[in-house]
Amino acid sequence: MTVVVWIADDTWQSSVDAARSHGTEFLLLHVSDHDVPGAAHGAFAGLFGRSHPSRDPGTQLDHLAASHAARLLEAAAERLGLPCTTSARVGRVEHEVVAAAQDASLLVVCRDGDVSHAGPRSLGPATRFVVDHAPCPVLLVWPS
Repeated sequence: MTVVVWIADDTWQSSVDAARSHGTEFLLLHVSDHDVPGAAHGAFAGLFGRSHPSRDPGTQLDHLAASHAARLLEAAAERLGLPCTTSARVGRVEHEVVAAAQDASLLVVCRDGDVSHAGPRSLGPATRFVVDHAPCPVLLVWPS
């Protein structure tokens, strides 16, 4: 079975390090939130209509997000140092992570809230949702 490793921008190193000893088949997953590019698409369409799609800043934001995800996944694969597959998704982050873990044997997630002490606030809203709704066991790690 596959170990899914959620590659989040600020905590991915800790997730990768923790996952290494928990499996032999890995999926490195990065999810870009669709809210920012979606807002830019909507604002541009509202201000200028749809007559100049080549100037839509939302398209540029989509490309930047895809490029960022590719670089991050490449760095994570290099840090893992084991055979793996990668997946870059766009959507509601928490829903995409839960969906990607449907057939996983383990989901590795790193705390992303106030990590100065243990407790509910050490998880951000998306991470809390993932922990509560994951369809498989979750390994919750502290960032290093």
